[in-house]
Amino acid sequence: MEEKYKIDVAVFRYSVIHDFVSGIKLDHGEKEKLLMKKCDRKWVIPHSDRTSISRGTIQRWIKLYQESGNNLESLYPSTRNDWGKQRTLDEETCLGLVRLRKEMPDVSVPFIVKTMKKRGVIPPNTYLPFTTVYRFFHQQNLMRKHTTVEDRRKYEAEMPNDIWQSDVMHGPKLIAGDKRHKTYLIAFIDDHSRLIPYGQFYTSENALSFMHAFEQALLRRGLPRKLYVDNGSAYRSRQLMHTAASLGIALIHARPYKPQGKGKIERVFKTIRSQFLPGFTGKTLQDINQSFERWLTDEYHSRKHSSTGQSPISRFVDNIECIRSAPQNLKDHFRKVARRRVNKDRSVVLDRIMYEAPVTLIGKQVELLYHEDERESIEIRYKNKTYGMLNQIDINVNCRVKRDKNNNIAISSKDLTPQSGQIWGMP
Repeated sequence: MEEKYKIDVAVFRYSVIHDFVSGIKLDHGEKEKLLMKKCDRKWVIPHSDRTSISRGTIQRWIKLYQESGNNLESLYPSTRNDWGKQRTLDEETCLGLVRLRKEMPDVSVPFIVKTMKKRGVIPPNTYLPFTTVYRFFHQQNLMRKHTTVEDRRKYEAEMPNDIWQSDVMHGPKLIAGDKRHKTYLIAFIDDHSRLIPYGQFYTSENALSFMHAFEQALLRRGLPRKLYVDNGSAYRSRQLMHTAASLGIALIHARPYKPQGKGKIERVFKTIRSQFLPGFTGKTLQDINQSFERWLTDEYHSRKHSSTGQSPISRFVDNIECIRSAPQNLKDHFRKVARRRVNKDRSVVLDRIMYEAPVTLIGKQVELLYHEDERESIEIRYKNKTYGMLNQIDINVNCRVKRDKNNNIAISSKDLTPQSGQIWGMP
């Protein structure tokens, strides 16, 4: 649980500092303006009730990330000394907090803690974490909610692949295999050009389908700097967050119940429903994907867009020199990551399958990188260093392993039966 917690926090921290470390040159004024904007907004911070981030914290994350050579692990939070221990407030402190909050409903938490110490409700030298008080106030519904009118403004990315939006549209029921299935269109749109980097109908909207569509989009149109998605489970998967961060893509989630930011992808779906689906006459999943690809190429991408005054493909290639191409090892970035400890017999288990690790990694906490459908190709890493690919354990071969007096391994070619009390491969 602690390892998952660290990954969640590191990925979130990268999403905050991405604009400062992605290689885009910003002058001092732009940096200051962007920094203030991030300090002023409300965040959904993993494993925390806080919603704001200070200027100093953001600058510290940037420094840690850059000094580590852009290593995501540099953003891992430090392990707490009281990890796993319950941190509670005593009854007298809780009553004092409630009383002061009702007396002063609009003051800040630091002011309340200071007042409690001044009035002697808690000893002057007592350490009372602000996060604990925030959590207690939220639990007691004592955090006042201010209703304000939001300042929403129309926006457009300055360059192609600055921002992609992605969402899912429900499609018709079609034949896939031997049965009829409900279909789902997973699509991406480039905010600047309105080009569709990739779109395909699937029989599921789960994380596996989304990751396939995402990989194809990157292969065809390069890497976006930001990916704006919904809050569904497929968009919250650890694999997507890890893949995006490793490729230097900031993953941005739309605020719950605030669909206004996804207007461009919703507008495309409306066009697909009104102009593509009515003319589709096929019956299978393969039919609709072939027809949809032709429609994108022949009609949508080549037709002048009402908002930009250009066709999506023309507007996209006008600044093609700004586009980051996908790396040659793109497929490796889409591998799942599992963390395991190597056993004393060199074995390491992944989904009930036993693999044999190098001797030097016995007792070490390692990373296993793999594709769901390629279990024969599993890479093992320790402290960001690769130790090659794992082999599945063959217990019959291990039965014939012998060691000489220097502990060197030799495989016996004879089908020998060990003598009583002796096991091959054991000293």
